[in-house]
Amino acid sequence: MATQNLMSAKKEEKGKNIQVVVRCRPFNMAERKVNSHSVLECEPARKEVAVRIAGINEKLGKKTYTFDMVFGPQAKQIDVYRSVVCPILDEVIMGYNCTVFAYGQTGTGKTFTMEGERSPDAEFTWEEDPLAGIIPRTLHQIFEKLSENGTEFSVKVSLLEIYNEELFDLLSPSPDVNERLQMFEDPRNKRGVIIKGLEEITVHNKDEVYHILERGAAKRTTASTLMNAYSSRSHSVFSVTIHMKETTLDGEELVKIGKLNLVDLAGSENIGRSGAVDKRAREAGNINQSLLTLGRVITALVERAPHIPYRESKLTRILQDSLGGRTKTSIIATVSPASINMEETLSTLEYAHRAKNIMNKPEVNQKLTKRALITVSCVVSCVHIFSNSVQ
Repeated sequence: MATQNLMSAKKEEKGKNIQVVVRCRPFNMAERKVNSHSVLECEPARKEVAVRIAGINEKLGKKTYTFDMVFGPQAKQIDVYRSVVCPILDEVIMGYNCTVFAYGQTGTGKTFTMEGERSPDAEFTWEEDPLAGIIPRTLHQIFEKLSENGTEFSVKVSLLEIYNEELFDLLSPSPDVNERLQMFEDPRNKRGVIIKGLEEITVHNKDEVYHILERGAAKRTTASTLMNAYSSRSHSVFSVTIHMKETTLDGEELVKIGKLNLVDLAGSENIGRSGAVDKRAREAGNINQSLLTLGRVITALVERAPHIPYRESKLTRILQDSLGGRTKTSIIATVSPASINMEETLSTLEYAHRAKNIMNKPEVNQKLTKRALITVSCVVSCVHIFSNSVQ
């Protein structure tokens, strides 16, 4: 028993592979219209996805991938949430930093998985609402769990957009949608960054969540492409920070901090097939470039390369602690089952399969006294003041 505990402690010390799950959406109208056939077989029980490589009239060849979890076209929003996010939420409340990000081709359901849609029946709970995505369910459950515990807590959220390698605050009260934010090293964490001026909004109850998402969606840069009528042209990072008060046996008040990043990556796409031209084609180039950098970072981490190219894109710089750092990370790779998207589906599966080998070393955040918390706030303010004086 003692040996088992020692082995387990050593494994924890060495690190933990990031969790990778695959979700396949049902056929959409465009795929049905061109009589596209299915090339994907999902086996949730075996955690496998098989792609039929050869043409429909040839002897079928298959390529099979194994992941931590697989969700087929019939999977419901609540299934994905319960299996992937519920365990992560418990860890956030324990004081860990956690990240969930959705990756995949344009139009495969990343935003639906992360945000979902608002059901007409506002009385639905987070468990009952069939359309709600990960973000609203998470906020609903945070309030539920912490209220039940009788913990004194506060919840703050921010919503950042990365568009054409520029940072924008989707919750900024400023009417200027083109106001760019700057990013600086975090003096408290060498793998972290501080986004200067990023608005953090205190959320008091679950009903405020949808208003915040609607406010962010109104500012998020979208454009119609042939592959998806409401295509996100940017990456978005929705961050939830929870401060929880604890009292030690000596009567000292401590603050435990947990953070959850929910990342909706812009869709990867084939520019020729998507019909993107001029400005949209340049956007697609920038999107694909940042996703290529993400791919290079994943490859470098898996191969234990001496240099990891985090700084080659704003996206990878922001995700640095989530990839190879102290954060507990899960990737949800979304795919289409249709033969017309086979090339992109294979690419997504290869990308996700490679990411399974990334090792993170999750560490619980240090609990702070109120005095230490004030000191941290002062350090961050000083960074902002210094950055202003440098400009």
